[in-house]
Amino acid sequence: MSVFVVKGCHFCEKNYFRGMIYKSDCLHFLGHIPCKPHKEYGYHCSDCPKYAPIEKKILIIKLGAMGDVIRTTPLITRYKSLYPNAKFTWITLFPDILPKGEIHEIYKLNTEAILYVQNTHWDIAINLDKEKEASGLLKMVSADEKFGFILKDGVTQPVNDLANHKFLTGLFDDVSQQNTKNYCTEIFELCGMEYSGEPYLLDNHADKGYAWNLPSDKKIIGLNTGCGDRWTTRLWSIEKWVELVQKIQAKGNFPLLLGGAQEHERNLKIQELSGATYLGHFSLKEFINLIDHCDAVVTQVTMGMHLTLGLGKRIVLMNNIFNPHEFDLFGKGEIVQPTKQCQCFYLGKCKLGTSCMEDISAESAMDALNRVLLT
Repeated sequence: MSVFVVKGCHFCEKNYFRGMIYKSDCLHFLGHIPCKPHKEYGYHCSDCPKYAPIEKKILIIKLGAMGDVIRTTPLITRYKSLYPNAKFTWITLFPDILPKGEIHEIYKLNTEAILYVQNTHWDIAINLDKEKEASGLLKMVSADEKFGFILKDGVTQPVNDLANHKFLTGLFDDVSQQNTKNYCTEIFELCGMEYSGEPYLLDNHADKGYAWNLPSDKKIIGLNTGCGDRWTTRLWSIEKWVELVQKIQAKGNFPLLLGGAQEHERNLKIQELSGATYLGHFSLKEFINLIDHCDAVVTQVTMGMHLTLGLGKRIVLMNNIFNPHEFDLFGKGEIVQPTKQCQCFYLGKCKLGTSCMEDISAESAMDALNRVLLT
């Protein structure tokens, strides 16, 4: 236990500060401001019943993409089971997506964050990104154990043999196509552990008081219609979405179009052609809360997929260019794929001109949705 004693103050007649102590090894200790137990109850370190010595200081470097940040959160659950008083610090490009109630310190990658982690000794430091800034950061920090990817000879390489599998599947397409492990299994193995189905951690922001004008007597089916700019090979046509909307309506369910600013025009068009409800695009927290009001979501491989899984919702996932073994749906859904083999593995644009996503019929998506709603 680290205990520091503040000696008597020359300028205080009653020597109020004499013998006062603080415990920097406590999980609640902040250093620059009062801790929560003091603010709430007035406790002092000398006799604080909330004193919790830190078991392990664990640093996680997972910068992006946003969906991958979400599906890295099961590591927190496992480490908490191993070390209930572990202190977690996470460096990312998407701090708003992480559950602040589960992670003690969340920093966006910047100079301030780098200065902090570089000047702190960690029990465990993990980097799950192959970008040089992330692997360089892991090289810079002092830690008893390091896992993942580190900068060596000016390029990213595995820290040790545990990271070889995850590293090689990112280097060679044929190796990646033969992989049968999902993402969580890979990152747990990379840290020397076995994945046991720990779920994603995601705040549904129910405390924000968001109100949505949605029916209470119908199943709400979210339709996440876009896929971003990078992987346009995943895009399903407007015509297919309209057809699926009509099938959902015929079943007596409520189709709700989902998306961000990039999908706005597309969703307006689908709404015009089908009569599906589109409420607009929103902030990230609102978007998460809106998905939380859905009974099921139909989506391509997108951030919306990870949000849906993080909220424990049922899902129909349409996939073509990725290895389907990569995705763990936690028993909540089905993957629907083209009837023919995709020729564009991990490619952003279709080599054949027309994406094989068009081979996925609205009928097959609806059949999968019907089965998912029964689970």
